[in-house]
Amino acid sequence: MSDLRTTQVSVPPDMIDFGIGQPGFDLLPARLMQSAAARRLDGVETSFLNYGAEQGDGFFRQALARFLSDGYDEAVDPDALFITAGASNALDLTCTLFTRPGDVVFAAEPTYFLALRIFADHGLRVVPIPTDEQGMNIQALEDALRTERPTLLYVIPSFQNPAGMTLPMERRRRLAELATEYDFLIAADEVYHLLAYTAAPPAPMAHFTADGRVISIGSFSKILAPGLRLGWIQAEPALLRRFVTSGLVDSGGGLNPFTSALVRVALEEGWQEEYLARLRRTYVHRIDVMDAVLREELGGLVDYTRPAGGFFFWLALAPGMDSQRLQAAASAYQVGFQPGVRFSSRGKLHDRLRLSFAFYGEDTIREGVSRLARLLRVQDPG
Repeated sequence: MSDLRTTQVSVPPDMIDFGIGQPGFDLLPARLMQSAAARRLDGVETSFLNYGAEQGDGFFRQALARFLSDGYDEAVDPDALFITAGASNALDLTCTLFTRPGDVVFAAEPTYFLALRIFADHGLRVVPIPTDEQGMNIQALEDALRTERPTLLYVIPSFQNPAGMTLPMERRRRLAELATEYDFLIAADEVYHLLAYTAAPPAPMAHFTADGRVISIGSFSKILAPGLRLGWIQAEPALLRRFVTSGLVDSGGGLNPFTSALVRVALEEGWQEEYLARLRRTYVHRIDVMDAVLREELGGLVDYTRPAGGFFFWLALAPGMDSQRLQAAASAYQVGFQPGVRFSSRGKLHDRLRLSFAFYGEDTIREGVSRLARLLRVQDPG
């Protein structure tokens, strides 16, 4: 056997790859999960080793609802939660149950590039909706609704991936109104909502689930550990029945009951909230470093807005620069990033690139940005 990898990340030792949009190994909470496992695996309780309840373990949903009620600053009903194997599973299952090949899905331009992959897997036609500094442009959305009838609208309301934008409350409310008026579903990817570093964002799109048009997707991948493959959907209970009674769940039972049992301990003991506070402090420091080095070394070559949450810096390059061409040259400088074109459903955004501050510590961030600066200075057409 030639490949004994255990993680999705595979970076050569001398490479600094800011394209990796996940927490670094140094941040993953092994001791926390060890304690949770010791507490749960007492040798007496065995229910979580069986097929799980279709909607997710009721005690876990109660613990999750309390945690979200605190984080969202509004009450969350356990009966409005369906447990998933992460956000990607939730989005894929949403497409399976509510769309058919050829259907139209609206998505922001730019948007999360792997969501575009999921839509392609389902044969969906993506119609891009322009954005501004506050996220999806509602006037552009209303214009598109005059000619297209989407089945689904995909949006990342808070600290958007890749651009970091956050929709104001009035836009969120209008999105919900348009979904009812034009009869489409909203898949709201809210995985960064709890990763706010300055002011809290407006209430999540989950706030608008009562009309049965919003599917709010959350995940422990960004706030605990990606390898748990654990997340949730929050939606109006009648809408959740489609998930609960799906063939996948009928055959395999509720998703991820074993991991749910461990994370339930972390929620009930307050360890998740403590760990989340640690993540916020760590990421603020990393943002400070990346921001300072970018300004010092690339002040005239890039433009960006300092992230207020989430994982990413979204850089606008100097005129004439192409991030896809830069990526081809970047290996010689042992630095990596995500070119803007990956986040475009139209093959555009060549003048943009995304950097993640989540994977590396502060010293490595400094060195990586310095490498990027050397690359950009050599490639600068001006």
